[in-house]
Amino acid sequence: MTQKKRALTGIRATGQLHLGNYLGAIREALRLQQEYECLYFIADLHSLTTNRNPEALREQSLDIAASWIAFGLDTDHHLLYRQSDLPQVTELAWYLSCVTGMGYLQKAHSYKDAVAQEKEVNHGVFSYPVLMAADILLYEPDLVPVGKDQKQHVEMSRNMAGSFNAAYGKEVLKIPEPKINEEVMTIPGLDGRKMSKSYDNTIPLFAPEKVMRKKVMSLTTDSTPLEAPKELDGSGVGDLFVHFASAEEYRDLKDRLAAGGLGWGHAKDELFQAIIRELQEPAKRYRELRGDEEQLRAVLRSGGERAHAIGQKVLAEVRTTVGIPAHPFS
Repeated sequence: MTQKKRALTGIRATGQLHLGNYLGAIREALRLQQEYECLYFIADLHSLTTNRNPEALREQSLDIAASWIAFGLDTDHHLLYRQSDLPQVTELAWYLSCVTGMGYLQKAHSYKDAVAQEKEVNHGVFSYPVLMAADILLYEPDLVPVGKDQKQHVEMSRNMAGSFNAAYGKEVLKIPEPKINEEVMTIPGLDGRKMSKSYDNTIPLFAPEKVMRKKVMSLTTDSTPLEAPKELDGSGVGDLFVHFASAEEYRDLKDRLAAGGLGWGHAKDELFQAIIRELQEPAKRYRELRGDEEQLRAVLRSGGERAHAIGQKVLAEVRTTVGIPAHPFS
């Protein structure tokens, strides 16, 4: 039997999940389950660069686990685990740090954005790409599905793997391929910018319907009068509606807006209805799962143990390559 190729996806444990997380990461990653062996991890170590609330971090990790399962993650055949449960990842990050130049890390978008916005730039922010590279390379994935804004991190991971292999003269670390879904490039937030918790412009994924509707109705639109024609393509409403509506539904709304006599408020309401249609059942499942924390922890333990078995083999070869015993105390 042919071994399935492996895909890997991670999501940071920082605040409530939102529609951008769902459309840009969760939904796309889960579509790979039939074709790939999938590893999904909760990047709680990455969260420590900004999250200083231990209880919130614990709760958010369980929120994320419940969300993946609610949307259809098959935990019998695929892995869901916490990044922090695998100490091998931080060890590999050190080996990668030793073949990665300071100047190269200064080119990282995450670092440059933090500096530009005058945010706290701790070492975790600066070395973020190294830990992300370790997250990827430790499990030898063939494919890493990411949004356009995360493509650089996969490219940096590839470069770090190449640098390590070149430094030691052998192919130790597997170089993965990024997968960019051109249909899900950047998900717009309430103000038209990329949907992001840092911009406070998100639509929470499992908010009560009244809250969800209020958020959707607050989407920024132009002030075109009710009777005037409007263009759905390229608008914030249209850029979200296309992900939740059928092609026929999108064309219908587009034609009605273009004809005039239909306001943005009506369009936003149709967007809200389409979102609820897709999220209603997963939201119900999420609430059920979130009520059984021990079961969620059991899933994470199982996934972590299976991920450990994969990562341990890779790390043993890396340790041997650099001149350290393959296993501690040996």
